[in-house]
Amino acid sequence: MSKSVFYHAGCPVCVSAEHDIVELIGTNNVEIVHFGKDKSRIEEAEKKGVKSVPALVTPTGHVLHINFGASIQDVKG
Repeated sequence: MSKSVFYHAGCPVCVSAEHDIVELIGTNNVEIVHFGKDKSRIEEAEKKGVKSVPALVTPTGHVLHINFGASIQDVKG
């Protein structure tokens, strides 16, 4: 089974959601992508349908936008 991917920008809303996601589905089941540390992954997230962060992309490709930290355009700068 593929992992889910959790995209975020490092804001307090995102970090809080990251902790909750890891606790809910487990470290082994999710890849964490912090755009502040790896901006090269923003295009990948956009192609998967991520419009804002924090967002979780499931192994089946569904995008779950969680709360609202920042739009993908804001993250791109």
